[in-house]
Amino acid sequence: MRYFVEEGSMVREIWGKSDTILFIFAGASAEFALNKAVDWLYFTGRLPADPLGRLFTTVAYARLIVFSDFEGAHRAIDKMAAIHASVEAKRGMSIPDWAYRDVLFMLIDYSIRSYELLERKLTEAEKAEVFEVFNRVGSRMGLKGLPTTYKEWRPMREEHLRQNLQHGPFTSDLYRQYRKHLGLLRYGLLLQGQVLVVPGIVNRMLRLGRFSLLSPVLAIYKVCRQLRMEWLLKAAILPPAYRSEIKALDSVPS
Repeated sequence: MRYFVEEGSMVREIWGKSDTILFIFAGASAEFALNKAVDWLYFTGRLPADPLGRLFTTVAYARLIVFSDFEGAHRAIDKMAAIHASVEAKRGMSIPDWAYRDVLFMLIDYSIRSYELLERKLTEAEKAEVFEVFNRVGSRMGLKGLPTTYKEWRPMREEHLRQNLQHGPFTSDLYRQYRKHLGLLRYGLLLQGQVLVVPGIVNRMLRLGRFSLLSPVLAIYKVCRQLRMEWLLKAAILPPAYRSEIKALDSVPS
């Protein structure tokens, strides 16, 4: 069977671990709140009603693509494109091409940042592999203006961060929803996780701070992981409603 992402790929390793995905989630939740196109996520009402569930849906689609064969991955990508097309039809306007690229660029960037935070620095070849996989997703969706190489992607990512982010009313409201759905303690943990993983410009716009209280906790967590006791710590900090879903992230999707 020919898979969309080859077995043994770095991308499979990144997206096969719940702790890495949780940091991808943390970074994306910060950047989604600042994106100038976040009003599209508010149009259906699903994001403010269930921000955690909405972000987990995005994660679920990404994992399904990463671990599927070519036909399965293409079906998932095509379904994702059809859902967006339906939203566009209901609103009577098109989602900007740059907004689609922003989401794709987030998946690339936070995949790399999260793995490096928890594991080790990736080589340029491994980073290029992450780029190549998600760039194929964008190509299948018919996105325009995509870079062709990881080297081309890096300055485009920086440009997108400079041009497509703003701190507006949706930003404040989305963070209120995060706090409401997570509770005060877990909301604080989310903010501290964001400090560790987001680019500098995102940090400055959200005023997250330069230092994270999670840094010493992360060192303890790595020890717990070596002793296979990491779920004791996760169970203490994760929302109960999502524990089973998060635990399932450590297995290959069926």
